[in-house]
Amino acid sequence: MTNTYEGFSAEERAAMKEHAQQMKKESRRGSKADKAAAAERDLLAKIAEMTGADRAMAERVHEIVTTTAPVLAPKLWYGMPAYQLDGKNVCFFQPAAKFKTRYATFGFEEEAKLDDGEMWATSFALTEITPEVEARIADLVKQAVR
Repeated sequence: MTNTYEGFSAEERAAMKEHAQQMKKESRRGSKADKAAAAERDLLAKIAEMTGADRAMAERVHEIVTTTAPVLAPKLWYGMPAYQLDGKNVCFFQPAAKFKTRYATFGFEEEAKLDDGEMWATSFALTEITPEVEARIADLVKQAVR
């Protein structure tokens, strides 16, 4: 068995480039309020670029997160919609098309307070957002920022 490192995929390299461009763009912005407004505009523009189910789910996730936890600041993270608290990522939406996967993902970073014993889930596959899924996302986001 031979293990050879193939390097980053084209999608991973594109995400890293997008992140670097976003960081450069953010560093040029003015006041904190200007940065926050521009970050949300960038996030909404990125969602608008998505197609099909990815776009519909990203729009819904954005609405759920911003309604449930207005303390979270919308921001792009590696070209994906993410939501931060005090400058640290709490949760994010990864569209299926981003890395050519069969489902989108709603995930949490370690800032999220989802701790439950010795083991807990930090990401969830999404194929559609039903009322039950909406409620679950809202509950997880509330728990993440408590």
